[in-house]
Amino acid sequence: MISINTNIGAMAAVQNLASTSRDLQATQNAIATGKKVATAKDNGAIWTIANKMSSDVMAYGRVRESNERAGAILDTAIAAGEGIMELLNEMKGKALAASQAGLSAASQAALAADFAQLRDQITNVIANASFDGANMVGATPASAISLGDAAGGNTITIAGVNLSLGGSVVTVATTSAADTAANAATALGLVNTSITNLGTQLATWGAGAKRLEVHREFIAKLTDALNVGIGAIRDADLSQESAKLQSLQVKQQLGVQALSIANSSAQSALSLFR
Repeated sequence: MISINTNIGAMAAVQNLASTSRDLQATQNAIATGKKVATAKDNGAIWTIANKMSSDVMAYGRVRESNERAGAILDTAIAAGEGIMELLNEMKGKALAASQAGLSAASQAALAADFAQLRDQITNVIANASFDGANMVGATPASAISLGDAAGGNTITIAGVNLSLGGSVVTVATTSAADTAANAATALGLVNTSITNLGTQLATWGAGAKRLEVHREFIAKLTDALNVGIGAIRDADLSQESAKLQSLQVKQQLGVQALSIANSSAQSALSLFR
């Protein structure tokens, strides 16, 4: 049937051309953004899942930052502890030498002075062992605390310990001296106890540092896995999109020609009246 009022062919051509144009626009958007699901309009369910995973990635970034801060605080405490251990080792030598009977007064005084300087340096080390306002070795020791997960539901805590003179770890007192053989022998006993206690504490902190390192590596791997997952469901395959783009462009050109042919069919009605 030939009609100038209803052109079925033109209507079909218009519908096909509109569908091709929509597909072409989606493909162009995918190429421009690199994402097959760029907005919720593209695919609401996939967009929601990808957005939740992206939120988790950002949260794990904060976990990593918290871990790095805790690690820096702990590293500062370990450095201070190792510094104090070196001082104690030197103090041991001075006290041992000063505990000998029969030393001259000058020798005893020199050893006592060296011992006192090393002893007082421990206090200076503790006073400077702060990172971001946290001191794990002071009189009121802070703790190195790291977030454990993206929800903030648990933490990793490495407790600080007071390394001040006369404490439970460094038992050498502020008044310990090597001015006499007897006092030096007493000081030597306190130094040996301090070395043992501090060695145990440094081993504990070393294990804590390893735990933070392992957790940091796990967070990095987990973040990578999440990013790969997000890419798998959201990113566009540009090789496929490129091929699809060329196909749709050809299809669009054919659709325009089909519409032109359909529209010209009405002109044939004129030939019936010639």
